[in-house]
Amino acid sequence: MADEKPPWGVVQWGMVVDTDRCTGCKACVVACRSENNIATVGAEQSAMGRMMDWIRIERMFHGEYPNVQTMFVPMLCQHCGSAPCESVCPVFAAVGTHDGLNAQIYNRCVGTRLCANNCPYHVRMYNFVQPKWPPSMELLLNPDVSVRNEGVMEKCTMCVQRIRRADLDAKVSKRPTEDGELRPACVQSCGAGCLTFGDLNDEESTISKLVKHHAHRNYRIGHVEYHTAPNVIYLRPEKNSEALGA
Repeated sequence: MADEKPPWGVVQWGMVVDTDRCTGCKACVVACRSENNIATVGAEQSAMGRMMDWIRIERMFHGEYPNVQTMFVPMLCQHCGSAPCESVCPVFAAVGTHDGLNAQIYNRCVGTRLCANNCPYHVRMYNFVQPKWPPSMELLLNPDVSVRNEGVMEKCTMCVQRIRRADLDAKVSKRPTEDGELRPACVQSCGAGCLTFGDLNDEESTISKLVKHHAHRNYRIGHVEYHTAPNVIYLRPEKNSEALGA
């Protein structure tokens, strides 16, 4: 069931995506690139389909012209509880963390791309060329995030550097990490408020209340077909019957 409580660990980070709110502006895509030092692959690599984005916006259409309604669906790593990418990595570069994230250890990765082949969501990216930035832009790189080399797989980490920083700050202050205290770059940049991040195991967290309140709209992509137990929960849009000509 989409609203069942995840069984992993004390903290279970997850995200709720309200597709009814998403406008397809791609502010989350830009923020993710800036926060996580994602290089631009260039026109030549793009022409060969070698894109490099940790989050992308899928467009879907309901109805038939002229009664059509557009739906935007942000697609990122689903941080599966039973991740198919982890079981096939021969060097254990794809691993699960204690707080429910699917991590990628770049120093271990040897670029077999087995994880990408086994990911049903197509959200794992491979560095076909050595990432480069103009000298003037190197000063804009985030020092908290490793710059990946050629031949390494990479993907969305839920901005784990922000999570670890918030955990350390809370530990130094001798207090628990508060709900809403930390937000991935995509969540922080979303002007429409369609992305919500938090602890799925905390029944009092905003994300848990959101999932419970919109139980009739909940769905997890591939939850049944692939048995991946993703921790990214989507909310179906409330279709406009007038726009669809119903």
